[in-house]
Order: sequence, then structure tokens, then C-alpha cells
Amino acid sequence: MSPVISGQVTGRIHSWDLSTGVDGPGTRFVLFVSGCPLRCLYCANPDTWHMRDGRTATVDEVMAEIEKYRAFLTTAGGGVTITGGEALLQPAFTGALLRRCKEAGLHTAIDTSGFLGARASDELLADTDLVLLDIKSFDIVTYRRLTGGDLAPTLAFATRLNRLGVPMWIRYVLVPGWTDDLEAVDGLAQFVAGLRTVDRVDVLPFHKLGAGKYAALGIPFPLKDTPAPDPRLTERVRERFRAQGTATY
Repeated sequence: MSPVISGQVTGRIHSWDLSTGVDGPGTRFVLFVSGCPLRCLYCANPDTWHMRDGRTATVDEVMAEIEKYRAFLTTAGGGVTITGGEALLQPAFTGALLRRCKEAGLHTAIDTSGFLGARASDELLADTDLVLLDIKSFDIVTYRRLTGGDLAPTLAFATRLNRLGVPMWIRYVLVPGWTDDLEAVDGLAQFVAGLRTVDRVDVLPFHKLGAGKYAALGIPFPLKDTPAPDPRLTERVRERFRAQGTATY
């Protein structure tokens, strides 16, 4: 539960940024909250893993920052995306912030692994215009080795979002030697094709842009020797999703 200061719900946040195209439609105010229960081997933000690494902020403080860009975000067809870390590790804070953004007329999105989807109340999801759902692998053994968590909660969350009519973008990171098994990709493509609220699938090539953060933190980067996927492989994986009738990028 998020603490309360003078009637204000507070959360632990890491930072914020503005982005275009990758964190939801239009230009987005992207809030990185602190804390994550998974330890994905390719994680680009190891500096957001722990709650202690963030700072305490009230919903009012975050909204005051968002307000500076509200007109621009609206004009640019964007909105606010809460990511991390894991947005659903602090559901009271995330929910309160989503409600305030909706009241301000802003498009809302959360970026989540779905591992903690059970923590998202129906009220929180009613204030969420889009869920960017990261499905790390469709093979349960690979998922466990890659993240340290279980796949089942994510699939259950996707099914629940579909039932509630919440739009989704599925995000799939393509990691050579880990998530490039085409049989597993086909399984995921078939699962996704059965979800009527999935608008698109983003196949994201693995990169090492976070390697410097690992070095700064004194943490070994587990995939330092893993290459980026060949563009032809990336396109083959995208085609597997398209073959099931899903728009894929």
C-alpha cells in the first residue's frame, strides 16, 4: 500500500521523460516508478529495480509536472504512460495518478509485465486507456529462466483485460538464443490472436543500451555477449504474428 502524506497518496518514483512512438500513441509523458519483482536478463533499467532507489512523490507533485506539458501532449495526440520498474507494484499510487490524468482529459497507459496484474483493481483499469503488456516468452521454462517469475499471471491478466475490453499493445523482446524459438512464437501469436482488444504487437529487437547502467551499479550484465537479432530474423518473427491476423511492428 502506498503511504499517505497530508491526505495525499504517495509513491516511489525514479524519473520521468518525454517520448514519441514507443510508449503509446503520440508524444507521452513517461513516468518511471521504482521497484520491480522480476529480474529480466535483458532489462535496460536495473536502476529502477529497488524501491529504495527512488524518491517519494505525491500525486499532486507528479501532476504539477505533467500539467506543464498537458497542452502539448494533447495537441500531439499523446498522454501519460506509467512504467518502471513495474507500474503495478504500487497500485494505489498508480491508480490515483491514472484517475487524476483522466480527470485532466489525458490519454492514459501503463507499461507492465502483467506479473502483478491481480493487484490492478477494475477501477484502476477503467482509468487506463491502454495497457502495454510485455510478454517475455510463451515457453514457461524459458520465461522462468529469463525473468525469475511465472508466465501464468501474465496470461491471466491478458485474458482479464480482454474480458474488460481494455485495449492492449503486446510487446515482445526478441533475444537471440532466448525468445527466437519459432514454435514458442507461434504459440504466442495464436494466443494473442484470440484477444479481441489487442491493437498491435511490437516485436522489439534486443539491445544493450542499458549496459552502462549495469557497469555503474557494479552488476554484471547477463547478456553482454548476446548479439542483437539479425533484421531478417526480426522480420520472420513479425511475420508469424501477422500470419495470425495481428498488426505487427
